[in-house]
Amino acid sequence: MKSNTLKSIKNFLLLIPITLFFLFSNCQKEYTPLSIQDELILNVEKANQKTAAFLEIAKKSDDGKKIQHAFIQARLSYKKIEWAVEYFAPDPARFINGPALDELEVAEHTFLPPSGFQVIEELIYPTYSKENKTDLVKEIKVLNANFKQIKQHLSAITISDSHILDASKMELNRILALGITGFDSPIALNSIPEAIVSLESLKTLLFKLNYKNPKSDNCKEQIAQNLTQATAFCKKNPDFITFDRAFFIKKYLNKISQNLVVFQKINDIKNTNKTSVVNPNATTIFQKDAFNVNAFIPSDEYQFSEAKALLGKELFYENLLSDNKTRSCASCHDPEKAFTDGLKTNQTLAGLHLERNTPTLTYAAFQNAQFWDMRQLDLEKQSLDVIQNKDEMHGDIKAAITIITKDKKYQNLFQKAFPDSNKIEEWQVQNALASYIRSLNTFDSKFDNYMRGDSDDFTEEEKLGFNLFAGKAKCATCHFIPLFNGTVPPAYQKTEQEVIGTPADKTGLKLSPDLGRYKMYPMAQLKNAFKTPSLRNVAKTAPYMHNGVYNTLEDVVDFYNKGGGIGLGISVENQTLPSDKLELKPNEVKALVVFMKTLTDKEYQP
Repeated sequence: MKSNTLKSIKNFLLLIPITLFFLFSNCQKEYTPLSIQDELILNVEKANQKTAAFLEIAKKSDDGKKIQHAFIQARLSYKKIEWAVEYFAPDPARFINGPALDELEVAEHTFLPPSGFQVIEELIYPTYSKENKTDLVKEIKVLNANFKQIKQHLSAITISDSHILDASKMELNRILALGITGFDSPIALNSIPEAIVSLESLKTLLFKLNYKNPKSDNCKEQIAQNLTQATAFCKKNPDFITFDRAFFIKKYLNKISQNLVVFQKINDIKNTNKTSVVNPNATTIFQKDAFNVNAFIPSDEYQFSEAKALLGKELFYENLLSDNKTRSCASCHDPEKAFTDGLKTNQTLAGLHLERNTPTLTYAAFQNAQFWDMRQLDLEKQSLDVIQNKDEMHGDIKAAITIITKDKKYQNLFQKAFPDSNKIEEWQVQNALASYIRSLNTFDSKFDNYMRGDSDDFTEEEKLGFNLFAGKAKCATCHFIPLFNGTVPPAYQKTEQEVIGTPADKTGLKLSPDLGRYKMYPMAQLKNAFKTPSLRNVAKTAPYMHNGVYNTLEDVVDFYNKGGGIGLGISVENQTLPSDKLELKPNEVKALVVFMKTLTDKEYQP
């Protein structure tokens, strides 16, 4: 009996190492790091669960604080996956965290109503009313369904390291242009805590990129340190109003961007060519070569070249393009005035006043639509529109070509610009003029030099002005950094219009009668809607607004400070500009104007 007992004990002891081996093996298997895609899917599911929890609270509770807290938790969970959702599924992403405005399909004369976090935000902030419960529950259900769709989509795609690097760069630019500016948290102003989550998600991504060499390891460690410092700064300075964006971008975001490019080069990670507007090799979004003008051309034969721009410059001053041979493009777009005319509105050929103010042509290349009413999609069509317009030039390109063809100077210029062509054609004239306009982007303002580290010449008042522009004053939610126009980052595939309620005159008593984009596309949302113009060189392009109603930048800031047309007491049913007063103090108004003057290119500076 004793012998059998000892034998059993001995056999049991022999089994212990085997059992421990299997236990250890199972533990090891359990803690194997998830792939980027697997972890992404897991985080999508977590976001879905947070949204489901938010839904239950919205159904059962009327406690505004509890509902707002659940909302914040759900959107923070989205910020963890934002880099992937916005990159791989931009269309459904628009209905998860896009602006609370109708998505217009103007060509089809239809629209899709908004949905997602920003719509929900308007229902529960600044205070929640139980009268909104039905709408709130409905919107959260739609959001929940969108997350399920996103999960299916992200489960089916292939995610390469090239995609990861490209998406990370885009997410950085999104944080810079849409995150810390309050674009996607316009009422709750939870932008800085949300930026923390977005940055931490990039850090997680980085450590999953498995490249083993000393240079790569050192660079990865540097990026991780940059990200840690950036999130620490946000945690220490979470207040939206007082957040120092100028410091944050220069000190942290730019360095992260620079090091991501270095990391990509060290490891020979190829570019994806998924995003054509931003140069993937540009170290920051503020570099002179960061933006590609060819991303906005109609088709490949319209590619920019210096030879085309040189020809276009000659044609820009050519009176032959007008009916009476007395007017050229330069007649209304004076280079000394940053390609404007300094007039409230210009005159027709008959000496009557035109309806609209002459916009600058500088940086016009970075827009997906031209003219105040956005009636043309590219600069080629814009040039033809002006030349043929009976009030502006009333010209005939074909007739001008018959004369130009006989001119040896033009013969040489056209041959250099279009070497594969045997004759001068109408589209070439348009393309040459457009190419000249595409050359009017120097990115050498005081602001540019400061942001990319070429100069430290930026006063405290100018920094305050920038921080107001990108923060409290909310200018950057429509005039996106760094182009300062309405072309939406970080993909830059769409240029926005706004309804701000511009008055007919300085009394501010009635709305401008100009219906804007509505004339071309009679949709209620577009009544009195105008393209968001570039603010680059804005100090040189007065008067302001589509009708030239304001003569100074101080006048313009005052208009926005009061809440646009509605703030002036005008009835504007479809105003897209928030009508709340900005509560800017006199020193803040002054700083804002001082900052905008730093957007003047070197050529136009005194």
